[in-house]
Amino acid sequence: MMVEQTFNIEGMHCASCAAAVERSIEGLKSVNKSEVNIVTKTLNISYDEKLISQDDIINSIAKAGFSAKLVADDKKDEIIEEAKPSNARLYISLILAFILFCLNMLPMLIEGLSIRESLGLSPFHYALLQFFICLPIIILNRKLYIRGVKSLINLSPNMDTLVTIGSSTAFLYSVYITLIMGNNAAFLHNLNYESAGMIVALVTFGKHMEENAKHKALSAVRKLMELAPDTALKINEDGSITEVATSDVVKGDTILVRSGMRFPLDGSIISGSVSVDESMLTGESLPVEKNAGDKVRSGTVLVSGNSAVVMAEEIGEDTVLSSIVRFVKEAQTKKAPIARLADKLSGYFVPFVISIALIAALYWAYMGKEAQFVINIFVSVMVIACPCAMGLATPMAIVSGVSLGAKNGILVRSGEVLEKAHKVDTVLLDKTGTITKGKLKLKRIIPLDIEDRELLDVAMQAEQLSPHPIAKAIVEECRARGIVSPAASEINSFQGGIYATLNDGRKVYIANEKAMNELNIDISYFSKEINKSKQAGETVLFTAVDNKLVGFMSFFDMLKENAHELVNKLDKLNIETVLVTGDNKNTAKEIAESSGIRQFMAEVKPTDKADILADYQNQGKTVMMVGDGINDAPALALADVGVSLGSASDIAIETADIILMNDNLLGIIKALKLSHLTIKNIKQNLALAFMYNILSIPLAAGLWYAISGQALSPMVGAIAMSLSSLSVVSNALRLGREEL
Repeated sequence: MMVEQTFNIEGMHCASCAAAVERSIEGLKSVNKSEVNIVTKTLNISYDEKLISQDDIINSIAKAGFSAKLVADDKKDEIIEEAKPSNARLYISLILAFILFCLNMLPMLIEGLSIRESLGLSPFHYALLQFFICLPIIILNRKLYIRGVKSLINLSPNMDTLVTIGSSTAFLYSVYITLIMGNNAAFLHNLNYESAGMIVALVTFGKHMEENAKHKALSAVRKLMELAPDTALKINEDGSITEVATSDVVKGDTILVRSGMRFPLDGSIISGSVSVDESMLTGESLPVEKNAGDKVRSGTVLVSGNSAVVMAEEIGEDTVLSSIVRFVKEAQTKKAPIARLADKLSGYFVPFVISIALIAALYWAYMGKEAQFVINIFVSVMVIACPCAMGLATPMAIVSGVSLGAKNGILVRSGEVLEKAHKVDTVLLDKTGTITKGKLKLKRIIPLDIEDRELLDVAMQAEQLSPHPIAKAIVEECRARGIVSPAASEINSFQGGIYATLNDGRKVYIANEKAMNELNIDISYFSKEINKSKQAGETVLFTAVDNKLVGFMSFFDMLKENAHELVNKLDKLNIETVLVTGDNKNTAKEIAESSGIRQFMAEVKPTDKADILADYQNQGKTVMMVGDGINDAPALALADVGVSLGSASDIAIETADIILMNDNLLGIIKALKLSHLTIKNIKQNLALAFMYNILSIPLAAGLWYAISGQALSPMVGAIAMSLSSLSVVSNALRLGREEL
């Protein structure tokens, strides 16, 4: 019998850890599927419980160096409620590392400066001071060492392994020098406490940023869940109304929803004619008219109309909103098949370095050299081949890349995003609020038997108190023309329009085509204009005064100024662009043609966007999704790279990998360039790191002794290591000066 269960995984913190857990599961029989979520630190697994047990899964994961614990069904929602990472350990580590840096490097940079003499310390006590400053850094970050040792034992070395070997070698050798130095100041140059402390502090800083990114990702799910109201107004059998918890509502209950309230569940309207803002679900910029028999969804807002009575049909986990929440959580589990380059390289580099160091030491011992010479050879190889530069290569480039992005109004959620974005070959664009302004504008006004200003004046009086997007467009146009009018004395909304009594007693209707036909007001005069507007994807309204048609108005969602330029630049990069929208085909076609987009998909439902995106991914495409609405959240989460605008909904922002703070669509081009520059910088850094190690290891292993008759001092190895780190850091800082 197949069962699906969730396990919490302790000790999992990076992509290579997740890969190790997945590899441990691959060896088990009858596992149908398994997905590791590095964000929630969980394993979702489907398996045949007749062939393997929970203990088999837990034991298999334990062999990989991690601990697993089954999550009870009623506790699964608590997975997303993890504590935000503490700053204390990071700040203390960075401060202590900076002090170590000053103690060792300032005398080298400032001629004549002797901090030791200024403090009145002997060489031994100066070394001891550095020991007691470095030791707390190691103790505070002891889990890093534990993980590094475990990964080495399990033959899956990663960045923790590199840092553990490098910093431990530097620290232990420094302790050894401290113990034998006495008061000989010459030995101070052999100390590497600052190397041990600095690399651990910088790695801690990088991991802290990653944990913050994970916490942000989790909050996106939380905010989705908060869209549904906690309470509902239940209509009892005697007609009385009681406020109850939404969770207490059952199918068949009757619920009252008033103007301005969110619908607490999915259902059908029993009575009431209202306008509902469904933009968070469908992406439609206009509220949707609803009357008896129409469906309403949890989380949508009743924006006009007094109230609606709703029959509860789908509750709890069965609502559309809940399905979107689940979809986002599942999409966050999906990972791009990109392993971290430094972790891959370290899998070969670390065993190689250890082997060379041991072989060199054993060789010189066999040749009869004294113990100190042998130790010097071993330590020199380990120090000169210290993977500090490798450890810095990726995080320093990412820190510089993220900083460069921030300077240009591009916020990047994590370093992994920069690793993915440079491979994007397909961009899916949402319409409303993304390539359009998400704001209606009056495009055409055609009066009949009255002047333009009089028609606008009538509309201004009737519409200025309405929150409807069309009303706002009318008011904006009137103010732009200097038309100021008092509000009508009486205003009522109805299905498809508004009815108002002006202060001079005239009766005004402003409504759509269907409503005007129902009112028996002849609008055939504007037949050609109606067809023209429909072809252009415009929204049309008519105005009648005392039952006489007096005007035609059309509205459109304005294309953003740089939308066409964005599409052109993506074309030049050989990136396919597709418009995906919930709007009708005419509107989608008009926007696509205006912006230069060759492909478009219209009337797309929220979950369909994610399905469309998945289809492209199944074709081997690397997909970027650009959206701004709640309805875009599932696709943003599933995309290889999700991009949102700074003015977007909170859910879209929290789900996206990249946020364009200035709402400039050309930020997409800058983000792609940023990714290319960052990946190039990472590869350069790794090349520099390996070049130093490849040239230096033979010298430290004995080649220098064969040439000069003297073993290479660990101090020289430390200098070489520092130079390699300096070259990497300098190259990474250069990235921050690039133009996007």
